[in-house]
Amino acid sequence: MNSNNHPSAYGYQPDGHGDNRSNERPWQAPPEDTLKTGSVEVERKTFILTLKENPRGRFLRIVESKGAHRAAIIIPSTGLKEFRDLLADMIAEDEKAAKAVKPTPPEPPVV
Repeated sequence: MNSNNHPSAYGYQPDGHGDNRSNERPWQAPPEDTLKTGSVEVERKTFILTLKENPRGRFLRIVESKGAHRAAIIIPSTGLKEFRDLLADMIAEDEKAAKAVKPTPPEPPVV
């Protein structure tokens, strides 16, 4: 018997007997209703924004997709205004930084 096959001191056994977890139903996400969805492509990434609602409340899910890679964040509806304000601040700062960068003049052609 190797170390993976012996019963645990806490009642867990590798075959699923010895604890009550085997009788429990697996966790399932609560049902969600989609209220609105939209997407935008930026460079080679796609961002999908979905406003959803479930029994616990409303939330915004933002999914970043690039090829086979996907990442998501969830913002509860109670934080959407703060998120919007912070995003507006970031956009304003980006525009300010873009104006501060002076384009280099093109080099004269070589004759």
